[in-house]
Amino acid sequence: MLGAFPDNNSALMLVAARLRHIAGTKWGTRKYLDMSRLADQQEVREQQETTEEAVE
Repeated sequence: MLGAFPDNNSALMLVAARLRHIAGTKWGTRKYLDMSRLADQQEVREQQETTEEAVE
């Protein structure tokens, strides 16, 4: 980063400002992953574990 920013804090402040901007716009509310599928899989695993414990 030689020459691009006077110091590391300047670069960090620029990145933080950009992240605050993104969080305040529609981009901040956009979901890229559907976590409901993972929750469904977790429920199935828990049910299987409960069933296996009951059999033992």
